[in-house]
Amino acid sequence: MWKKFRITVDGKPYTVTVEEIVEGSAASALSSAGTVTAAAAMNPPSVQEKAPTSQPVTAGAGDVTSPVGGVVKEVKVSIGQQVQEGDLLVVLEAMKMKTNIFSNLTGKVDVVYVKPGDAVDTGQALVSIS
Repeated sequence: MWKKFRITVDGKPYTVTVEEIVEGSAASALSSAGTVTAAAAMNPPSVQEKAPTSQPVTAGAGDVTSPVGGVVKEVKVSIGQQVQEGDLLVVLEAMKMKTNIFSNLTGKVDVVYVKPGDAVDTGQALVSIS
């Protein structure tokens, strides 16, 4: 059974999908060829800076989302920055057209989920404000 979790490492949020392997199941009988051992999973050679784009962060309360799919051209805010409703947060580009993403609330930027060059989907969380 696959379960989805949101974790934070060094202040950076990650969305991970984990498979629960039950003793005696077909999954637990897999050979080590092509699989990752528990020790290797707990001691990865490197840590990614963000969640893979194939699994974008699901939007929650306080998240400003992308209205279109495209590529992040500019991120105009940083973590801890105070923003007002209407402030420019992110600039996206889709089909050679730029789209400005503005804050829909007043508060503090808690998380910036994207960086310039990231591909985003419609509805994907870009920035979280509290």
